[in-house]
Amino acid sequence: MNFKTEVQENHTIALLVDNEPGVLARVIGLFSGRGYNIESLTVSETSHDKHLSRITVVSSGTLQVLDQIKKQLERMVPVHRVIDLTLLAEMNGHSKPIERELAMVKVAGKGEDRVEAMRLADAFRAQVIDASTEHFTFEITGRISKIEQFISIMEPLGLVEVCRTGVAAVSRGKDGM
Repeated sequence: MNFKTEVQENHTIALLVDNEPGVLARVIGLFSGRGYNIESLTVSETSHDKHLSRITVVSSGTLQVLDQIKKQLERMVPVHRVIDLTLLAEMNGHSKPIERELAMVKVAGKGEDRVEAMRLADAFRAQVIDASTEHFTFEITGRISKIEQFISIMEPLGLVEVCRTGVAAVSRGKDGM
């Protein structure tokens, strides 16, 4: 057997689906039914007049298993299109698709910790969206690694809560879904 098919890889898969009840449950059921964790999941209606939604899933598995899941997703009636954005990027000479995430990060602190949190937030281009004399809530957008780094440096400064949107991704280049 080919060694490459045995390696677990993270892939970002985009689906264009009818915006109707039960579609999301059926889609994620294909992943969970095989015991594969979904690392990130985002869903939103993208065309109001056509009632279409886009689902972006980041999951890991062998190429063989991910290919099988994609083929099963393509056979689902409410699914119009399935694209493995990771494979598409590799085929076009890129390491990955364009991926971004948004997070809201609440930090409580006083004195020097408060000053340091503001200084670091500025360095990361995080915006203050709520503040009092005892806390800040920052909004930060960027690559997953940037979000994770920001969260980790806020931890010793009084990290209280984190809310993340999940990965939004598009392919590179002029073509769309």
